[in-house]
Amino acid sequence: MTTHRLVRIFAGFFVLLSLALGAEASPIFVNKNWLWFTAFVGANLFQSGFTKICPLETILKRLGFKEF
Repeated sequence: MTTHRLVRIFAGFFVLLSLALGAEASPIFVNKNWLWFTAFVGANLFQSGFTKICPLETILKRLGFKEF
């Protein structure tokens, strides 16, 4: 699996998890402050689209995952 696919998988998972934990209608609701984590993931994806700098991708490369 490549770093690009793993970054998308991690981002999607964390967005869905933080929405489930932060939305009051969710059966696993904890606190509205989890929505800040959703905003963090979205902002990180947005900036990485312009700068091509992604902390998770850097970590995955150091762990030995292929870039492409």
